[in-house]
Amino acid sequence: MQLVVARIGRAHGVKGEVTVEVRTDEPELRLAPGAVLTTDPASAGPLTIATGRVHSGRLLLRFEGVHDRNAAEALRNTLLIADVDPDELPEGEDEYYDHQLIDLDVVTEDGVEVGRITEISHLPTQDLFIVERPDGTEVMIPFVEEIVTGIDLEEQRAVIDPPPGLIDDRAVIASSRDEAGETGESGETGEADEAGESGESGESRASGGGEA
Repeated sequence: MQLVVARIGRAHGVKGEVTVEVRTDEPELRLAPGAVLTTDPASAGPLTIATGRVHSGRLLLRFEGVHDRNAAEALRNTLLIADVDPDELPEGEDEYYDHQLIDLDVVTEDGVEVGRITEISHLPTQDLFIVERPDGTEVMIPFVEEIVTGIDLEEQRAVIDPPPGLIDDRAVIASSRDEAGETGESGETGEADEAGESGESGESRASGGGEA
């Protein structure tokens, strides 16, 4: 099985190093010197990691055969892909690979069906479940312990305890409009912020304190 573990960013310096956007909870394993990674686009690889170091909180990599800034810049936005045994499990507790979470049924703690996980969106601060509802619309559910209270891989379901407005936002908005029509006053409803750039990753994990 192939999992996206990083995206190459801009060149750093003049000796072929690049910044990378890490998309794995195990960079010390997936992005270690000597690792051979396939790429998207395929024409950019495969790439073998020669060196890696952390600079100002960012991981910098240099690949074999990439010796200058121009060659490094040519790799910008390339996805790095690792081959992973499909039976392999993440080492950390409450961590999951994306392929384990895709297609799980999402239900509330009192058994109400919410939908099915179709995608995992990895943001800088947390992961999001993209859930398709039975009517075809989508809802984003933060993968945090306070909301996602259980993952049952055997039963193929994720149990959630959603705060008000997370999955019933349309009903809240409709109710506010009805009240405004009756009283002549307009009302506002809060919407969950959506931030960051959606990306793929091999792993997600439940965040505590509100990476699979």
